[in-house]
Amino acid sequence: MVLFLIVVIETIYIIKHITSVEKVAPKPLLAYTFANLKKTEFPKNRITFGEIIDKNNDFVSQVFYFSVPKIPGSKTMEKVSGLANIPGKAGNYPVIVMFRGYVPDEIYKPGVGTQSVAAVLAKNGYITLAPDFLGFGQSASPSADSFENRFQTYTTALTLLSSLSTINSNLSSSYSGKITADLNKVGIWGHSNGGHIALSILAIGGFTYPTVLWAPVSASFPYSILYYTDESDDQGKALRKELADFETKYNADLFSPQKYYVWIKAPMEIDQGTSDQEVPYWWSDNLVAILKKDNISVNYLTYPGANHNMLPDSWSEATLNTLDFYNKQFSRQ
Repeated sequence: MVLFLIVVIETIYIIKHITSVEKVAPKPLLAYTFANLKKTEFPKNRITFGEIIDKNNDFVSQVFYFSVPKIPGSKTMEKVSGLANIPGKAGNYPVIVMFRGYVPDEIYKPGVGTQSVAAVLAKNGYITLAPDFLGFGQSASPSADSFENRFQTYTTALTLLSSLSTINSNLSSSYSGKITADLNKVGIWGHSNGGHIALSILAIGGFTYPTVLWAPVSASFPYSILYYTDESDDQGKALRKELADFETKYNADLFSPQKYYVWIKAPMEIDQGTSDQEVPYWWSDNLVAILKKDNISVNYLTYPGANHNMLPDSWSEATLNTLDFYNKQFSRQ
């Protein structure tokens, strides 16, 4: 009788254990943790050129395309478009990859958030590339999961940087060999959430590309998105629910760039307006302190009275400082 009870108890335990294992929720977003992305190899996909959007004596603005993995490590690719600016005169030019901040879908057009600075860079001998990201421009649709959608900006940016080695073959066919990219001189520029993307991929990729960030979103995740919930129609109710569901499955620290700034190796310039209402200046104060503590080379410039877009009086100064930073960095190479 005792042996029978023991067998019954063990059987019940095994059934419960199997049932509990079967009920474990899948965690596909673990592919996007910083540690896992750091181990991921991103493909070198062809960068091709399409329609010319604008042309003047100084530069040509032209659509470009490349493809990105649907999920990290996948062989299934999705199309991403973007806006390139190519200097008008023959030459071998450095490349600046540019990441914009948040732009509402209904007002988005390629180049929004980057083109004003890109124009100055292109006039002064730089090729610029600003990806639209999934869901924008002529790009494929992003993931329906709002958090995966967010993390796909990292995989898009990392794939674009990996694919830069393909750019010259298509520049040659489009510009008769007169324009080439100097791939020994690559830089990054980011504004606002584009600064967040830049900080993330600099950590993940360990790149040494000289980087300029204007008012980067640098607070820890998920506070960095909760801060902006008052801007939505429902005051962030839907986002908070999604975040609660996310945090029941995942450790948010594994997805928080601030935890991994120590991995950054690139020299940087941080430009911050003191009257910025979107990215408080003390976020950048704190970011610079962290970077310096980790022995990362950073030049910190503040602009009294400037808002999130360096207005009303500091945009030209910030743009010239940006150009000067790249010129100095690349002159050392």
